[in-house]
Amino acid sequence: MEVDIIILKYLIWMMKFFLIPIFVISSVFVTAKPIDFDFKDPKGVNNIIFQMDAPLESINGSGDSITGTVTFNPNKPEETKGAIYLESNSLHVGNPLLKEHMHGKEWLDVSKFKQIKFQLSKLHNIKKVKNDIFADAKGKMSIRHITIEMNIPVKITYLKDLLIKRNRTPGDLLILRSKFVVQRDDFDIQKGQSLDKVANEIEISLNLAGAAPKK
Repeated sequence: MEVDIIILKYLIWMMKFFLIPIFVISSVFVTAKPIDFDFKDPKGVNNIIFQMDAPLESINGSGDSITGTVTFNPNKPEETKGAIYLESNSLHVGNPLLKEHMHGKEWLDVSKFKQIKFQLSKLHNIKKVKNDIFADAKGKMSIRHITIEMNIPVKITYLKDLLIKRNRTPGDLLILRSKFVVQRDDFDIQKGQSLDKVANEIEISLNLAGAAPKK
């Protein structure tokens, strides 16, 4: 009887010794899967803000019709890929006449060039600070008929299981924050014109939430 108990204890120990590492390894592989985050915000909160500070006038506006998908792996952020789109006709400024000019053929020509796009190819210069990832996002920016390569500084925050608090749906959140500058000359937007009233540098800031609902 005593021998049987010793054998049973030994078998239980062996099961723990082999099964626990297998469980841990399996858990790592499960959590290491890339996650697709949808940036079409059902709450309509996602937006970009732009500012142009010329000698005579400062122009401030926003755009809020944003879509796109970003694939993010919490264990391999360098493999992050995706695209963010902004509907050109959602760009807004307070002055109606200025908005009409901005949307018109001489400037953004939103009826012809309907979207502004950033195609993300990878993250590099990555630095992790708690839940945040600071990095440079390498990709291609498309405005009007011109596409150029850009490196954009980003802050990415992965919030596991917190989608329920924002959208009342179980799942994960990915928050993208960035501030960067584009030159309108680079995209052939009235190159060299009206620089006293419309600055060449366009300062852009964004704070976007992407959702990955549980399936």
